[in-house]
Amino acid sequence: MKTIYKKLLFLFLLLPFSVLAQNTLTGTVVDKTTGQPIPGVNVNVQGAPNGASTGFDGNYQLSNVKNGSKIVVSFIGYKTETIDYTGQKTLNVSLSEDTNQLQEVVVQVGYGTVKKKDATGSVSQISAKEFNKGINVTPESLIGGRIAGVNVVGGGAPGAKADIRIRGGSSLSASNDPLIILDGLPLSNAVPSGATSILSTIDPNDIESFTVLKDASAAAIYGSRAANGVIVITTKKGTKGGVKVNFSSQVGVNTVANTVDVLNADQFRNFVNTKGSDAQKALMGTASTNWQDEIFHTALTTNNNISVSGALFNKLPVRLSVGNVDNPGILRNTSFERTTTSISLNPVLFDNHLKIDISGNLSFSKNQFQDEDAVIGSAISFDPTQSPYQAGSRYGGYFEWLEANGNLALLPAKNPVARLNQEDKRSKSTRKWGNISVDYKFHFFEDLRIVAEAGIDRFDSSGYNRQSTESALGFQPTAFSSGTWVNLGNYDTYTDDLQNKNLNAYFVYSKNLGKLKLDATAGYNYQLFQKEKYQSGALTQPAATRNEDVITDPDINLQSFFGRLNLGWDSRYLLTLNYRRDGTSRFSESNRWGNFLGGAFAWNVAEESFLKGNETLSSLKLRAGYGTTGQQDISPQYDYLRRVTLGTVNTQYVFNGVVYRTARPEGYNENIKWEELSEMNIGVDFGFLRDRITGTINYFDKKSSDLLADVLVPDGANLRNQGYNNIGNLRTKGLEFSLQSDIIKKDNLTWNVAVNATYLDQKIENLGQTVEGFQGYEVGDNIKGGNGNKVLINTVGFAPNSFFVYEQLYDANKKPIAGAYVDRNGDGKIDANDRYRYKKPTADYTFGLFSTLNYKKFDFTMNWRASLGNYIFDNVNSNMGYSDAALRRQTDLSNVSSDYLNTGFTFEDNGTQRYLSNYYVKDASFIKLDNVTLGYTLDKSLLKDVSLRFSAGVQNVFVLTKYDGLDPEKFNGIDGNVYPRARTFLFGVNASF
Repeated sequence: MKTIYKKLLFLFLLLPFSVLAQNTLTGTVVDKTTGQPIPGVNVNVQGAPNGASTGFDGNYQLSNVKNGSKIVVSFIGYKTETIDYTGQKTLNVSLSEDTNQLQEVVVQVGYGTVKKKDATGSVSQISAKEFNKGINVTPESLIGGRIAGVNVVGGGAPGAKADIRIRGGSSLSASNDPLIILDGLPLSNAVPSGATSILSTIDPNDIESFTVLKDASAAAIYGSRAANGVIVITTKKGTKGGVKVNFSSQVGVNTVANTVDVLNADQFRNFVNTKGSDAQKALMGTASTNWQDEIFHTALTTNNNISVSGALFNKLPVRLSVGNVDNPGILRNTSFERTTTSISLNPVLFDNHLKIDISGNLSFSKNQFQDEDAVIGSAISFDPTQSPYQAGSRYGGYFEWLEANGNLALLPAKNPVARLNQEDKRSKSTRKWGNISVDYKFHFFEDLRIVAEAGIDRFDSSGYNRQSTESALGFQPTAFSSGTWVNLGNYDTYTDDLQNKNLNAYFVYSKNLGKLKLDATAGYNYQLFQKEKYQSGALTQPAATRNEDVITDPDINLQSFFGRLNLGWDSRYLLTLNYRRDGTSRFSESNRWGNFLGGAFAWNVAEESFLKGNETLSSLKLRAGYGTTGQQDISPQYDYLRRVTLGTVNTQYVFNGVVYRTARPEGYNENIKWEELSEMNIGVDFGFLRDRITGTINYFDKKSSDLLADVLVPDGANLRNQGYNNIGNLRTKGLEFSLQSDIIKKDNLTWNVAVNATYLDQKIENLGQTVEGFQGYEVGDNIKGGNGNKVLINTVGFAPNSFFVYEQLYDANKKPIAGAYVDRNGDGKIDANDRYRYKKPTADYTFGLFSTLNYKKFDFTMNWRASLGNYIFDNVNSNMGYSDAALRRQTDLSNVSSDYLNTGFTFEDNGTQRYLSNYYVKDASFIKLDNVTLGYTLDKSLLKDVSLRFSAGVQNVFVLTKYDGLDPEKFNGIDGNVYPRARTFLFGVNASF
């Protein structure tokens, strides 16, 4: 007994010394080759719960370390280092890249992941460190020009939606937008009124990676919504280890990069004095106003984000992020502001048998809009000899064109400065989305997992449009008061609510049988889309004539059964089979269900004995795949049903003082069904010099059939003259190439370059018409000029949306001859039968280049894009490039574009033909330097616990192009009154501690 007491007493006396022996360890983790610090490295004590992770500058601090402990330093893509701790205060570690581990990078493939080296389909992934730099207000801009086959065209307005096309899209009239999966939640492509895009509510700082499923063999697992490809977005998650805080702040000065070239005041006076009548000459003012300068200005954008990540109680990984962006537009009185809060919890329980991922986001947005087309169009065309202001004007002190009796003239454009200041369009939106995933690996059967996911996306918006009682806008309501007509202005409101619910449940069976690896997935998906909108008429109108609506769209329900089988033999031969059976409430019971299949085979040639270990050709994989996907995203949602709708305010009538709304039957198509796409893909993945140079080549051939097209209906065949029908085929062939290389990789100097190129060839093969002389279906919006003119057409044998124009004749000096066009059919006259298909908006070739250079503590990045073979219709000059655009009336004047000086066109020069001349179809090929950023990382020795990086750069640096308009990059191929893209000078700071 005394011996036991002595031992206990001895241990008790040693206890303080053992506590004192627990030390704090600090150090830096760097890349062994480059010497650059590595953020996010896990530094742990082997067998103990405590751990830490490196900050932005690679520094860490690890507490409660005992002598004799083993320190484990690990990071994805690097070899793990285990070091004995012997009481040192500082431990600096250099990690070496692990080529084998780099090949183990996983990519999202829908309802699961796969190792990149085992992927059989055409799948591209880009992570946070590879994103485009600069002020990225919306997530789409992170990947512009970065992925072969993916084209991203953004707009100039604040928070504007970017149009994304994967391999050129697949439809003529239905949606060509890709399906976007956000942390396992498939999003709807619909947005409520007053919101800008489905991704505008997401802070780009919260995104970890984009994965793009480009071919049908990979996308078939998503079936009916995957015809245009799939983008899987993964947000950042919490990590084990100590708490890490990151703060970023950016300021951007947005400037006007370019304006439309019109006559200045002196040129305009000379023009009117030469061409105008005496009455028109007398209309000119004494001012010299650049109306585009009046509506545009320099604006300041701020973008701030703070995130905290770590593990609660050393067991529960969590990440919390708060961000705010304030983006005033370069068009006055336009803006976009967003505040976001996101959280993710990622616990792993029961000895790694239960994994739970919870992600949520709350976003608040404020938007201020203008009628951009009208305001910018007015600024381009308004008389430059007039001042914006006029003393004594009853229209708020602004100049407006008046008739001889003093009443407002209805036909001329309204003062653009007045429009900006007298019309107020604002909206607020709230978006709440979240997804929870529970992944359980059975204790009694560990080869089998069950995964259940539930998500909801609620997107609510409200807004108003208010016009001043002094506004000159012609449609203002008026009322008779005390014998005098007065302008009551206008004020209308709306609310718009969207909701998307999603449920997935599936089993995953994984088994290694010697050299055979088997992975099977089977499950069920349920998704419900709901929408309700309230809109009021002008609240300044009497209630009896005010049009108010509560519009509840029918629910859209999608239900699916899906399965996937992955087979791998000795890491050399890989086979993937996908199947999905989809049902949609958009179609009748006889056409409701569709079957979508996909299969792909890959041969990892580098795993064969004759190549294994080869340092020159370090990786080589050959792939071939085929699959089918679908399309059903059309409006109205229930086009197969016979429907009766209530008329608008224009079809009401009053009887005995009561306002009645008419009801009318709508056209329908009970046979409407799926649009289907089948696609073949052949690819090669390769790597040289231990994968210091890596690349991919893909050839694809895809065919859309039973196209959902909005086409004309023969008279008497339906209650409508135009609607959706399944017609024809569209064929798209293409080639993609991407290459990434570490050109220089030294201790203090690294240079990485990534390039990609895409070739597209699209042709319409069938439109379901065999009538002799059938030209095709004219599509797109009416252009400005004339009455109801369209310039795009879909015709068999040609690319979608080809330009449909007259062929201009030129003189010996290559100047267009006014009113002279080619008689293409030789009938001796120029009429609609002489129009022909000439060029197209879609580029034949697109290119991207991203370069990153690091020298010691400096970093320099830039990204370029190029487009070749794309054409644009110059609707500014076609509408304003002739004399009568300015002199069409004796009571007012308008400006003309400078192109008039090149053509001398007049109104009499075959007006309709002139509007549609191929002279205005112009080569819009371009090379753009999208972004240049220079950064410097401040040595942490100056600030003990904080790492700082300062950056400066320019966005939309310059454009090289033959096109003389505002911007050669226009998504629909028609250059009208567009909101110009700003040139932004940016400054930023990042802090990590």
